[in-house]
Formats: sequence, structure tokens, C-alpha cells
Amino acid sequence: AAWAVIQPFFTMVVFTIFFGRLAKIPSDGLPYPIWSYAALLPWMYFAQAMNQASQSLVGSANLITKVYFPRLLVPTSAVLSGLLDFAIAFLVLIGMMLYYGIAPTAATLLLPGFLLLALVASLGVGLWLSALNVEYRDIRYVVPFLTQFWLFATPVVYPSSLLPEPWRTLSGLNPMVGVVEGFRWALLGTNPPGAMLAASVLVAVGLLVSGAFYFQRVEEGFADLV
Repeated sequence: AAWAVIQPFFTMVVFTIFFGRLAKIPSDGLPYPIWSYAALLPWMYFAQAMNQASQSLVGSANLITKVYFPRLLVPTSAVLSGLLDFAIAFLVLIGMMLYYGIAPTAATLLLPGFLLLALVASLGVGLWLSALNVEYRDIRYVVPFLTQFWLFATPVVYPSSLLPEPWRTLSGLNPMVGVVEGFRWALLGTNPPGAMLAASVLVAVGLLVSGAFYFQRVEEGFADLV
């Protein structure tokens, strides 16, 4: 439980010092600590779920080779398990909102929808990576680089408002852009994600559908390869 809080909290502290104080990156008129923490919560859930799902099949090799069950359950359970850490870390965000005097708005009711979008995106990517990792074990070296690159392609440490149109809307092709901007809008009252959210939803659903299709296509060979 402590690790679920320590990791996003101290990451927020580092981001605040280097990006908020030293680099003077704007934060939509809000205190940089809570502004960045509101984005780190869904991002860290996504990153953790994606990493665990990508290694889930190889890590469950003994079970897969001995017992038959729907293999889809393995990466799905890895993605769902991160929800507990998210819930624990979310308590810190509530405390920060009280500290900064930020009251929730009616848009907060949409927060589960943005969390569902993060879950869909992480499961979609996780299905692709877990299936590929069974056949190509070098995928485990790609995932950390992909996670790092994806972090800076997502407006976690900088606002998407820095991007001019149409690049701002096109950035929504990264499904986590809609999630991050949606969280900030729902919790902190920043600008609504608008067209970015629509693009993120389409890409996330596309990743899930295509990932599930590819996963089921190669599923029969998992027991032989893993």
C-alpha cells in the first residue's frame, strides 16, 4: 500500500522541482504539484498495467502449460490488479484537493469513464505485447523504452495547450492524452478535452479490438512457445 503512494507522490515532487520550478512549465493556472499529480495517477496505472500485462503470459508459463483456461484472463487480470493501487493513490489526490481548496465539480462524475478509457487502452496494448512477447522475447527490452517515450508523448509534465492546432487535436491519437486531459478537467476544472477525447476513444477501442483479435489468433500456440 505504501509503494502505491510513494511512487506517484515522489515522482510528482521531482516533476514539480525540475519542470514546475526550474523549467517554469505552465500548469493551466493551477498549482503544479496537484496539476501534475492528477495526470500521474492515470498515467502510472496505464504504465504499470501495460508492463505487467506484457510479461503476464511468460510469467505464467507453468500454469499455461499444465492447465487449459482462457488465456485472455492472464493479461486481463494483470490490468485489473492495478486498480487497487490506483484507488490507494487517489486518496492522496483527495487530500491535495482539500489542501489547495479545490472543490469537485459535476464533471467529477465522469471520472470512472476516463479511468475505463485508461483500462481499455492498457488492455489493448497489453494484449498485443503479451502475445508478441511469447514468440519474441526481446519485447521485454522494448517495453521500458516504449513506456518512457510514451510518457513524454503524453501531456503529463506539460499542458496540451502548448500545442497549436491541428497538432493539439491530433495528439489525441495517443489514447492517454484524452485520459490525462479528462482527469484534469473532471477534477481540477481545466479546459475540456473536446476533440482530443474523441480521437483517444477511437484509438483505444481500436487497440483493444485489434489486440483481442491478434491474441485469439495466436493463442493456440502459447503452450508450445511459452
